[in-house]
Amino acid sequence: MEVAVTPETVFSNLKPYCVKILDVLRTHRKTAPFLPEMARFISVSPSYLLQPCFDYTLLPLLLLLDTSVQCRTTKGELKVGTSDIRVLSISDSVAEGVLMCIEELLKKCHLGSVDQMVTVLKKLTQGALLSPSEASEEYRDGIVRCFRALLTRLEPCQDMFCSCKQVSGSSSLLSKSDICTKSIDLAEHGLCSKECLLTFLRSQSASAIVGHWLSLLLQIAEIEVARGLCGSGMLREEAYLTLRVLVSKVASADALAFFLPGIVSRFAKALHVSKSMISGASGSAGSIHNAVRGLAEFLVIVMNDEANLDGLNESPLDGTGNSFQNGSQSSQLVLEVFRSFPLNSQIQGTNLSKKNYKACEFPIKLEAPKNSRQSTGSLHVNRTKEWIVATSLRVDKLLSPTFPNICFHPSEKVRKSLVYCVWMLLSNCSKTLVQSKLMLLECLCILVSDDSEIVSAEAQEGLHSLFTSIEKYFTENEIGDILDRLINSLPRVILGNEEAVASTHAQKLLVLMYHAGPELVVSRLLCTSAKISQVLEVLTVCLSQNSLFAGPVERLIVSKPLSVGYLHSVAELKACTVLGHTHNRTVTSGSFVVSRVPPIQDINLQNSSADYVLPRMPPWFSHFGSNKLYLALAGILRLIGLSVQAGNKSKLSLSVITDYPLDYFRKFISSLRNKEYNKENWQSWYAKNGSGQLLRKASTAVCVLNEIIYGISDQPVNLYTKLFQKTWMSKEIKENHTGYSGSSVKSLWKVPTDNNIVDQVIDCVGSILHEYMATEVWDLPTDEKSFRLLQGGQENLPLHFFHDVTMFHQVVIDGIGVFSICLGKKFKSCGFLHSSLYLLLQNLICSNYQIKSSSDCVLHVLSTVLGHQTVGQLVMENADYIIDSLCRHLRHLDLNPHVPDVLAAILSYVGVAHEILPMLDEPMRLVSLELEVLSRHHHPNLTDPFLKVCICRPFKVGYHNYFLVF
Repeated sequence: MEVAVTPETVFSNLKPYCVKILDVLRTHRKTAPFLPEMARFISVSPSYLLQPCFDYTLLPLLLLLDTSVQCRTTKGELKVGTSDIRVLSISDSVAEGVLMCIEELLKKCHLGSVDQMVTVLKKLTQGALLSPSEASEEYRDGIVRCFRALLTRLEPCQDMFCSCKQVSGSSSLLSKSDICTKSIDLAEHGLCSKECLLTFLRSQSASAIVGHWLSLLLQIAEIEVARGLCGSGMLREEAYLTLRVLVSKVASADALAFFLPGIVSRFAKALHVSKSMISGASGSAGSIHNAVRGLAEFLVIVMNDEANLDGLNESPLDGTGNSFQNGSQSSQLVLEVFRSFPLNSQIQGTNLSKKNYKACEFPIKLEAPKNSRQSTGSLHVNRTKEWIVATSLRVDKLLSPTFPNICFHPSEKVRKSLVYCVWMLLSNCSKTLVQSKLMLLECLCILVSDDSEIVSAEAQEGLHSLFTSIEKYFTENEIGDILDRLINSLPRVILGNEEAVASTHAQKLLVLMYHAGPELVVSRLLCTSAKISQVLEVLTVCLSQNSLFAGPVERLIVSKPLSVGYLHSVAELKACTVLGHTHNRTVTSGSFVVSRVPPIQDINLQNSSADYVLPRMPPWFSHFGSNKLYLALAGILRLIGLSVQAGNKSKLSLSVITDYPLDYFRKFISSLRNKEYNKENWQSWYAKNGSGQLLRKASTAVCVLNEIIYGISDQPVNLYTKLFQKTWMSKEIKENHTGYSGSSVKSLWKVPTDNNIVDQVIDCVGSILHEYMATEVWDLPTDEKSFRLLQGGQENLPLHFFHDVTMFHQVVIDGIGVFSICLGKKFKSCGFLHSSLYLLLQNLICSNYQIKSSSDCVLHVLSTVLGHQTVGQLVMENADYIIDSLCRHLRHLDLNPHVPDVLAAILSYVGVAHEILPMLDEPMRLVSLELEVLSRHHHPNLTDPFLKVCICRPFKVGYHNYFLVF
């Protein structure tokens, strides 16, 4: 179809269509195939050519629309046989075609006057009142689309002094992706309206119309939800989107404040219903997206801080940041006041009351009246301080149960829209919505850890922009109150809720601590000894083995080992097959947990490089099945340790922090020493009240110490910088962004290179390692065949005691590797390597696989940290210290029966026998003496281990390898 180029050709093409419409009105034909053609013609014709024909074309369309509404609301029925069938004079296809033409016409042309606008709104209102039983879904959707097209064409007039210019930023609330319309400028063709329709829409005369349409659109959406699975998600989405357009066009707090309680209440109800529905109209992601945005945009307009300066008892600031009322009224203020006066031509026949004029008189700041209602029957409220406080409380009561739940909505689009809406509310309504802003901040912290990269990145950018000027939106006391509340409620949430809820709570605290900065963390969470003790006690409880049974009873039941006669399902068997070459891993599928314990003969110490990563989740926490939760809790501990060093103004010592968990470790060692002093056996010691719990508390304390020390290294800073400073900013936030780059947060957590700080860390690590290397720790029996256990006689200890000891040794060994990561080369220069290397080699020959694997991991970590390619090179580099320890222990075999196995491990596992044997002159001589006939009677149990040591290194002769045995 060719596009018309003159008004005459457009009129000549529209005239036959209009005549056919009148013919349909006269004959009541059931079909009108020309209507789609007419809609296509209008859509391709230029606006400036359609505008002169607007009245001529609109009249027959409205007449046909009016007839279609009337025939659907009449009660007349024609009985045919035994059933009642309603006969429509205007069929659905014809009515829907008319609405299609009206929509395209309203998209291209603007209404000429207020009277014309009222007439069109009256016809559309009658159509919007039709119920689903009276009109089809397409018909009702067409009515809403026509109303949205009418609103979209309402634009500010050309008069620079018109009151429609007083409301700024209304168009920025709607993104281009929400409304795909082109801005058409008719001013250059002289086709502008004589009256400003936006001014009328914002006036008191149009308040009833605006309120009625707000109610109609919400009712249309609610009707579709009430219809259940038969409801239309598309119509509900269209209704919410149209409501957003209406609110953005009115965009006046004075005009919309009266409707705020009802709008917020019905939006909150819609969002509350949506959280439990995944299908039908209530589960439509598009409708929820528009509902969230519509609610936020309405609040941003009505509760905007700048729009409520009078109610907040604050004065607007001039360009220099000084209040106008503090000094003499400047000429700029006078000019602004004169600009606020409406012209007579813009009043459009409406009488302004005296109170309307008082708003423009001096002084600007008025006394708030006692009654918020301006007059009886008026749809207007005076936004006084009392009204703002009461409204803020009501809004918080409605938003608190809904917004946190939307953070977990399965639709990425919904969560993404929530990010922008929360950011808009915090940046524009932080003074009015005082009751809700902390809840909104927590929602933004939750979304920072979202699984979607887009949602997470946009939440981070929004949070960064808010924290650039924290005093503008939040005070330090407010942030500190959130930190206190989150840290105090952490044990209750973790021990009494599902994994997802607990992980979210911990991640929320981690995100807030990172963005608050080290100074605020120290001043709020680590300000006194009692506060430090409280915080660390909370985190110890959360990381303890008591958290193993967190969650509902069903989770505890399915976590228990299955009976021998139980046959695994196909899914479980497949999961076990996948784990055929993976040890000590768990696969969670649905509501069951499948574990595979590798047999002893399948043990292979040559693990993949992924297994040599420290720190890692403690072994008891893996039963809880929440690696995500542990990473969040570990991150909190790491930031606590890092905040002590990164806070330049803080005089807090790191040892003060580490002494609290270290006390549990020392109490446990003291208990073991008392046992030795009193010559108690293990069974008697373990039977004492609290001995088992003391062991578990010591294990948790070691985990806490490891994470705190690890936080001081560079790895956590780089990790959280990468995690919390993504650069995927949405266009909407970028347009209002304050220029925050993210580097300031990173610099806050950067540990200064100060020798005093390094010395403080070394002293702290030294005191911890001194406790880790205590003899009593490594004398604990790990199984029934332990030498120390047999030496004390036959004892019956529960198996879970050995299990606890194994986990305790694992975390202590892991701590050695963590300290080496933190100190780097200084770990060796300070002597920590020499005091711990022999212990790690000794645990390589432990009968327990978990302890052996931990030692293997730490040895590889030490080799990497100290610049060695293999563990063998590490051993050769420090052979002198190892050999001295070997000789010392060989001289006292009664106290050190494990020495032969340690020597065998060095020669076999480490793989440096051919290099280290020349240095083992004295140890090998002692070994040879122990293998003599007389010596074998003294230590018969050590004969086999010594024979393993005596298997010599292979030496090459020609192309064959031979073994020489002493």
